[in-house]
Amino acid sequence: MIFDAAAKALGSLIEADYTTINRREADQTMSIVTLYRAPDVPEIDLPFGGRWPLKEDTASAAALRTHRPARRAAEAIRSEVGDWHRATHVGHVVACPVIVEDRLWGTMACLYIGSEPPPDDTEERMAKFVELLNSTIAQAETRAELIASRARLVANADATRRRIERDLHDGVQQHLISLALQLRAAEANVPPEHGELRRQLSDTAQGLSDVLTELQEISRGLQPPMLARRGLPAALKALVSRSPVPVELRIGAYRRLPEKLEVTIYYLVSEALTNVLKYAHASVVRIELGGEESEIHLTVRDDGIGGADPARGSGLTGLKDRVRVLGGTIQVTSPAGCGTSLAVTIPFRS
Repeated sequence: MIFDAAAKALGSLIEADYTTINRREADQTMSIVTLYRAPDVPEIDLPFGGRWPLKEDTASAAALRTHRPARRAAEAIRSEVGDWHRATHVGHVVACPVIVEDRLWGTMACLYIGSEPPPDDTEERMAKFVELLNSTIAQAETRAELIASRARLVANADATRRRIERDLHDGVQQHLISLALQLRAAEANVPPEHGELRRQLSDTAQGLSDVLTELQEISRGLQPPMLARRGLPAALKALVSRSPVPVELRIGAYRRLPEKLEVTIYYLVSEALTNVLKYAHASVVRIELGGEESEIHLTVRDDGIGGADPARGSGLTGLKDRVRVLGGTIQVTSPAGCGTSLAVTIPFRS
């Protein structure tokens, strides 16, 4: 994590015993984003559970107030923050404001054990380092906002799919079934001498049945009911069974995963099979799904013509967004004449 690396780098640079990166919260408290401990220094617990009041006599409060680095001796801090410093044998604190795009984001603070104060140039050296950190935090926040935006888009799309699938199942499909049954009943009541009318009713009923079948296929593409009822392996087996291209499906030891993850994997496989059918001219597709304690791995390989361009196609772009929202990686390898391989790794917590 970038914050961990930054705290370690600063702590090593100015030989601090502990280095923290602290974010100023809306309620005027400070929360510790990360704490770095120098080698051979005793471990300490985060003060106040990692969120502490921004008292006026602290180094961080002075740094935020003046927009400049500030230092404080622990004995001069009379609030409960000072009590914590003294309890952990911290004698001096130097804090530097972290300003992100003209906004006071928080502070970096270096803590020193013992009574000897840090060197006089500590503030200057900290300020130069934190200037570099400011732009890094801005980039990290922008990336986090982008990921959050993608997550909202994916969640909204999934909710829309579920609503459409429910409306199709509860509304249109039931109506079509009712009409088809009425037509079959009318066909059965037609006298034998009206063969042409009986044939027309039969053809119309069959047409409704065909429309219903197509609608069910569309509905399954939106949100397969089997995925919710029986889990990902069963849904994938049903999916590959409908593929015109032969598919070899291998699923390792498996347990139920979070819904977002199962839906993502299902759509990855579905999109990959669609691409194989449209473009690959393959004779076989091999799909492997497995995982570890904290990662799931998916590979989809075909023996087609290759030459796929990952930069083209909104389907693959949407799948990349899904994978990145979950913190995963997706790699497409498609040399000309050697088939296409899709490799996905997604971390998860049980």
